[in-house]
Amino acid sequence: MQHPAVPDLSHTHTRPIHWLATATALAGVVALSSVLQPDAATAAQTGGPETKTAPARIAPPDPAAVAFPLECGPVEAVVQKKASGDLDGDGRPETVAVVHCDAPMGTPPDGVYVLTRGTGAAEPRVVATLVDPGERRTVTDFAVRDGAVLATLLGYSSADVPSCCPDVTDDVKWQWRNGAFVRDTPSQARTV
Repeated sequence: MQHPAVPDLSHTHTRPIHWLATATALAGVVALSSVLQPDAATAAQTGGPETKTAPARIAPPDPAAVAFPLECGPVEAVVQKKASGDLDGDGRPETVAVVHCDAPMGTPPDGVYVLTRGTGAAEPRVVATLVDPGERRTVTDFAVRDGAVLATLLGYSSADVPSCCPDVTDDVKWQWRNGAFVRDTPSQARTV
């Protein structure tokens, strides 16, 4: 009888307890790694005699600190989306917020508001309404890019269209020109 070249390794077959031990160890490693995170990286350099310090970065206005001109009755106004950028070229960022009432049912209409903070004012304030909730619009795509506010608005062609089913889509863009936000419609309104 010839002996095999490899020794009998029947004791190395996995059993359910081996898989359970491996899964437990892996879960422990994942949990430990989520607790032990390195400090946040910073790109700041230590200043030497030849280094000039940059001006302090101004934080964009926080929508949570603003009372929006929105009547919600017994429910609260909710900031659905927000984006920040310097819209008027003054070096201070503005925040654009998409806000609606936190209705327990249905899809309440959105309002789009521009927030700013004055040079001496600590509290942010609403300076422009780009979309009034009374227009019965819902904002889907939303961004602030290159000093412009871009959005896709869903709406209704008539009062007879049910609120569940908007049938008009507008791609819109607002830019600051001559002291006001001017709305452009890059493409014509289209029916959904």
